[in-house]
Amino acid sequence: MPGLERSATTGSLAPAANTNGGAGTLGLVDYLQKILTARVYDVAIESPLDEAKKLSVRLGNRVLLKREDCQPVFSFKLRGAYNKMVHLSAEQLGRGVICASAGNHAQGVALSAQRLGCQAVIVMPVTTPRLKSDAVRSFGAEVVLHGDSYSDAYQHALELGQTHGYEFVHPFDDPDVIAGQGTIAMEILRQHQHPIHAVFVAIGGGGLISGVAAFIKAVRPDIKIVGVQTSDSDAMVQSVRAGERVRLHDVGLFSDGTAVKQVGIETFRLTQALVDDFVVVDTDAVCAAIKDVFEDTRSVLEPAGALAVAAVKQYVARHDLKGQTLVAITCGANMNFDRLRFVAERAEVGEEREALFGVTIPEKRGSFRRLCEIIGPRSVTEFNYRMSDDQIAHVFVGLATSHRGESAAIAKGFADHGFAAVDLTDNELTKQHIRHMVGGRSPLAHDERLYRFDFPERPGALMRFLSHMHPDWNISLFHYRNQGADYGRIVIGIQIPPDEKTSFQSFVDGLAYPCVDETDNPAYRMFLR
Repeated sequence: MPGLERSATTGSLAPAANTNGGAGTLGLVDYLQKILTARVYDVAIESPLDEAKKLSVRLGNRVLLKREDCQPVFSFKLRGAYNKMVHLSAEQLGRGVICASAGNHAQGVALSAQRLGCQAVIVMPVTTPRLKSDAVRSFGAEVVLHGDSYSDAYQHALELGQTHGYEFVHPFDDPDVIAGQGTIAMEILRQHQHPIHAVFVAIGGGGLISGVAAFIKAVRPDIKIVGVQTSDSDAMVQSVRAGERVRLHDVGLFSDGTAVKQVGIETFRLTQALVDDFVVVDTDAVCAAIKDVFEDTRSVLEPAGALAVAAVKQYVARHDLKGQTLVAITCGANMNFDRLRFVAERAEVGEEREALFGVTIPEKRGSFRRLCEIIGPRSVTEFNYRMSDDQIAHVFVGLATSHRGESAAIAKGFADHGFAAVDLTDNELTKQHIRHMVGGRSPLAHDERLYRFDFPERPGALMRFLSHMHPDWNISLFHYRNQGADYGRIVIGIQIPPDEKTSFQSFVDGLAYPCVDETDNPAYRMFLR
C-alpha cells in the first residue's frame, strides 16, 4: 500500500513513490495548502482552547481542552462535511448529496446542505436513537432508516447515490474532509503559541487525526501526535501494527462515535506516517474522563468526545510526565441523557476510586461480623450477601479506594485473615450484570453455560434473539440491561444437550451479535452457579 516517507533531516513528508493517483498522490505540502484554504467558518466556530484547571493540578501538567463539543452540532464533524460540500460544483450540489451516519457526521452534512441550499439524504441504521434522527430532520434533511449497523447503512447509501446521482460525502476517507478537520490544528497552534508536548486525538475512521497530524507535522513537527482508540474498537492501532488495514469482526458500541470496523485508505496512509504514539483506553477510563471534564467545565461529553482526555491521564502515568502542556481534543457532546446512569456507575472504577471483590467466608456464626471488622473504616460502596450452603458464603463487596493498586493490597488483607478474595474490579461480567443479580443459585442448573451478548436496541431485537433459539435449549438464567444506549446487554444461562452444541454455535454466528462465553468467569461461579 502507498505510504508517506518521512525525511530523515527535516521531518517533512513527501508523496509516496508508487501511488495510484487520486488522494494517494497528496503529500504533506498539499495537505497544508488544503487546510490553510479550507472553507469551514460559514458553519463552524473557532472553538475555545480552555485549561482544565482541576485536572491539570491532579496530573501535574497543564491540560488544555480543544472544545469541539461547542460547535453548533456539538461535534467537529461539520468542518469536514462543509469543506467537502463547498468544493462541489453547482451541478453536483444540484443533484443533492448523500451520506451514511448514525450521528455526528449526519448532522454536519445536514447543516451544510441547509446552508448551501441543496438536498441531503442521510441513511441511518434503524437502531439510531430518535434523538439523533430528529436532530438531522431539524436541518431539513431526508432520513432513510436502513439496516442494523453502519455497514448496512453505508452500502445502502452507495446504492441510492448511484441510482439517483447523489454525491456521496464520506465521513472520513476524503482529502477535503480531512482538510476540514485539520483546521482544528491550525486553531490550536494559533491559540497557544508556546511549547506543546503532545496533542491527543480520538480515532474512528481516522479523518480527524489525519487532518490534525498533517497540519501540525508540517508547521510544528516537534509536537507529538497521540492517537486514541477504545480497546474494543482499535482498528487503526491494529492496522498500524500489521502494516496494512485490518477489518475488525465486530466493534464495541459504547463509544459509538469511534466504532469503525475498518479505517480509510487515505487516513491509514497519513496516520501510519505521521502519528507518533497510540493509547488504548477502556470503557471505565472513558466514563472517568467524562466526569473529569464535567467537573472542570460543567459540560457533558459523549464517550468518543472524552477519549482524548482519558488518554492524557494514561499517557501521563505511563511516561511519568511533569510540567508539560498537553492538548486533548474534546470532539463531541451528543450524549443521550439516559446513558449518564451508566457513566456515573462506571466512572468510580475508571477513576480508580472503587474496587470490587468476591469474598468467601465460612458459614458459621461471627464470620460476617469478622469480615466487617476487617473492612474497618473504609467506605463501603456496595455489599451483597446471601448464604450459599451450610459450609461457605460468598459476599460481593464494593469499597472506595484512592488508586487502582490498592485493590491488590485489600485482597491480600482479606486472605491474611483467612477469607479468600477474588478481585473483580476489572471483570466486565461483574460490572455489567453480576452486581445487579447477586442472591441466587439453582440446583437445577448443573449443566448450565453462561453467555453475554450485546445487541441493537430496537423494537423486536430481543424477540429475534429468543425466537431463533432451538426449542430443545432451556433458558435457565436471564438478565437484561440497557443504559439508554443504542444497544442492549444480556447475560443468559442456557442448558444445551451435548448433541446440539454445534447448532448453538451456528445460532451465535447467524445472529452476528458480539458474544462472550462467561461459563468459567469466577464471579459467575461464586454468586450464580
